[in-house]
Amino acid sequence: MDKVALVTGASRGIGAAILKRLQADGLTVIGTATSAAGAASIQEQLGATGQGIELRLNEPDSVDAAIQKLGDLTPTILVNNAGITRDNLMLRMSEAEWSDVLETNLTGTFRITKALLRGMVKARWGRVVNIGSVVGRMGNAGQANYVATKAAVEGFSRSLAQEVASRNITVNVVAPGFSRTDMNDVLSEEQRSAMLTRIPAGRLGQPEDVAAAVAFLVNEEAGYITGQTLQVNGGMYAA
Repeated sequence: MDKVALVTGASRGIGAAILKRLQADGLTVIGTATSAAGAASIQEQLGATGQGIELRLNEPDSVDAAIQKLGDLTPTILVNNAGITRDNLMLRMSEAEWSDVLETNLTGTFRITKALLRGMVKARWGRVVNIGSVVGRMGNAGQANYVATKAAVEGFSRSLAQEVASRNITVNVVAPGFSRTDMNDVLSEEQRSAMLTRIPAGRLGQPEDVAAAVAFLVNEEAGYITGQTLQVNGGMYAA
């Protein structure tokens, strides 16, 4: 595939696995990180067939600067993976904890998608894959802010899919379940064991499981799939 893919939040975990998989599939890849050091690390890992750039989705000027830095590269594949958590029970959740998560996870997704959508429309081809979460359907105590963004991203994706389908652009969601990432590595063995009892497959997901789903959806052969959510959760939730 002689195309350019941009993956946000690509310095580690699921984002890094997606970037690696798409590069292995022959794409020119661009990975974003929130710091210059993170962008440099991505650049070093990608080598000549990729690029690392700094991007903070909660800052409109940063989005504009990142688009300018792309130069002649026109991504027609966008994977919105970047996101943050600010977990707290609702009674204790501050306005900042609520708004910070929505600004990055939801408004940030809007910003970068809108910025790249014009190039896809011009090319009359595009793939947008938004990384959701199983908790967007199930809910999760202490994560009302995060869950709200993941549920909203599904609605956003279904609506956008209807707007751009006639231009041969698909918009889908990949919703991971409990995966082995830095976020979950801090859990105790007791917490991890309790989590595993909820997963019929008997294991946590790997970042590569999510990357494989993304690789399928951005492929030419997935062109008739749009407005869908692909659950990658080992059977813990069936939608």
